[in-house]
Amino acid sequence: MTFKREEFQVDFALNKKEKALLIGIVTLNQSEKQMKEYLDELSFLTTTAGAEPVSIVYQKLDHPDTRTYIGSGKLQEVKKIIEAKDIDVVIFDDEISPSQQNNVEKELKIKVLDRSMLILDIFAQRAKTMQAKTQVALAQTQYLLPRLKGMWTHLDRIKGGVGMRGTGEKEIETDRRIAKDKISKLKNKFKEIDQQNLTQRKSRGEMVRVSLVGYTNVGKSTIMNLLSKADVFAENKLFATLDTTVRKVVINNTPFLLSDTVGFIRKLPHHLVESFKSTLDEVIESDVLLHVVDISHAQFEDQMNVVNKTLSDMKCQDKPIIVVFNKMDLYEEQYLDEYLLKKERTELINEMKNTWIAKTNDNCIFISATKGLKLDDFRETLIQKIKKLYLEKYPFKAKMVWGYED
Repeated sequence: MTFKREEFQVDFALNKKEKALLIGIVTLNQSEKQMKEYLDELSFLTTTAGAEPVSIVYQKLDHPDTRTYIGSGKLQEVKKIIEAKDIDVVIFDDEISPSQQNNVEKELKIKVLDRSMLILDIFAQRAKTMQAKTQVALAQTQYLLPRLKGMWTHLDRIKGGVGMRGTGEKEIETDRRIAKDKISKLKNKFKEIDQQNLTQRKSRGEMVRVSLVGYTNVGKSTIMNLLSKADVFAENKLFATLDTTVRKVVINNTPFLLSDTVGFIRKLPHHLVESFKSTLDEVIESDVLLHVVDISHAQFEDQMNVVNKTLSDMKCQDKPIIVVFNKMDLYEEQYLDEYLLKKERTELINEMKNTWIAKTNDNCIFISATKGLKLDDFRETLIQKIKKLYLEKYPFKAKMVWGYED
């Protein structure tokens, strides 16, 4: 963990060679099954950040230990694993307090991160535009502010020697003021960016707006590229897309605006959600939402619930939503025996589809974006929804484009 005081920047970056030990807990509010699912996701986050998860430790507690989160006994067990496997960084699945982080670092004498820090690091790597960089900088600084004292002592302990025997309370207070000033400046910068984005959205005229939403790494950017023929970055990593991309798309003489947005995730830090509200304005102002789901994922229903809750929090749950069940090719590979007869395979697939057609009131489609399966059906479903919205919202334009009467 490095600290550049004059610019007040913290680098949580993980080097590719770093070995990580992941920690989770089973509590009264979190079952062992849930904890293991979360740790699987934390492992993917760790890999995305550039480190190698080599060991996993979990503890069963009624509630997290206030001093070390996992208790002193389990901490000693972790210490032995660190020494045996030459671990470079310990990552907690939940957000830990500044005092817990400081106590654990003192005992383990290596870098300690939590899920929030890890996500912030990935966001910092992915940020390309001024808006995204400003959002990440604000979230990082807000997260860092209560941790300043711990970070200074962390550096004292590692560096040691002449000139590093204690930073003093005055310097810490100075840095707190620097942090608060930076937060204030970033918020003002945010207001300017929001105003620019608002002006851009107003200038788009009478066009139906469609937004791709969903859990991270479900294929939104791939679908964006297929529909818009854009060159949006798509990769099998979490948060491959951070900046909202908006493209004008015309399918069968039907124009509309298509937006690709940042993916949602469980346990997303509150301050990060707050910082990225302007990114999600595209979702709030959309006419149609395409909720993309990776149906091949073992916890796809949990992921759907996370997205639906987020949309509800944003008061977007009443918008027209088409659920796009993506990666049907992987679903068949993973859940259907390759030796099944074609008839039996078809029956099982239809049974699954009928279940979700009923649950979504027939507002869903099953595709594979990478294999090109059912894309024509997907486009037709989307276009029919868009045409209906044009008739409701912009009847004059509908008459001009398709000859429909008001």
